[in-house]
Amino acid sequence: MPSSRAIAVNGIELYLLEAGQGPLVLLCHGWPELSYSWRHQIAALARAGFHVVAPDMRGFGNSSAPADVGAYSIFHTVGDMVALTAALGESKAAIVGHDWGAPVAWHAALFRPDLFTAVAGMSVPPPFRGRGRPLDTLRENGISNFYWQYFQTPGIAEAEFERDVARSMRALLGSGFSDASASLFIDAAKGFLGEVSADRPLPHWLSEADLAFFVGTYQRTGFRGGLNWYRNIDRNWELTAPWQDAQIRQPSLFIAGAQDSVVTGLIGAKRINELERVLPNLKGRLIIDGAGHWIQQERPEQVNAALIAFLKDNAV
Repeated sequence: MPSSRAIAVNGIELYLLEAGQGPLVLLCHGWPELSYSWRHQIAALARAGFHVVAPDMRGFGNSSAPADVGAYSIFHTVGDMVALTAALGESKAAIVGHDWGAPVAWHAALFRPDLFTAVAGMSVPPPFRGRGRPLDTLRENGISNFYWQYFQTPGIAEAEFERDVARSMRALLGSGFSDASASLFIDAAKGFLGEVSADRPLPHWLSEADLAFFVGTYQRTGFRGGLNWYRNIDRNWELTAPWQDAQIRQPSLFIAGAQDSVVTGLIGAKRINELERVLPNLKGRLIIDGAGHWIQQERPEQVNAALIAFLKDNAV
């Protein structure tokens, strides 16, 4: 069983799960998740000889959730991982991210190659910085109902998700982005969740006890902290201007589910096919047949095997 503690970093407190000894490996979760999302990886990586640390990211779970929307930029979230590495007494780390944690991991490797010596991302490809701000680009292309846009105005998505947290988490984790046919465009009359039954059966990889853990946490914290990450999408584009067309040269690994709607769309599929443009030292590209978005929970054996092999060869 991992131990847990809170640690002061970068002006906030991060709650973390921790296990093992050896080279440091940071596990960064996404939305709407928690350090608990790595429950299948923590012990496995620790047994393989690594010091594994999985924080509740800023705005989530037991970690601090600043009120200011601007406190959730990519500089803040990467800064948390830089400060966490230092607080743990290390000068090098491997970093792994899933969903929103993947951009944190990719940018950590991009911003601080001296510190993050190996990087793995799941479900979200590495940064391809476009020519304009992402939300502006959507509008200019006549798109007004993409889920990023739905999440922008504080209070709207929160109200939908917090109306019945158990139903929301059953919908988000029970399907969410895990169906290749799932639409990421919002019907204003149905909201993000659509018409999901509160007693919808869970997928085989998510137990009622697992769901109850997520539900209990989000009933206590609400959803605003995590949604604030989306409210920095344009700000992140502005902040990362100095890294336009930059490459991540450290050893890298990409893992995704073949049924993940984040990577099956036109843009996602194109980026998967062009990973080497940003990752010239890509060591592996694992696309798992039949799996969806919550890949480390859905297919822990395959994910763990790929991570351990990658980290044993590349973690310092």
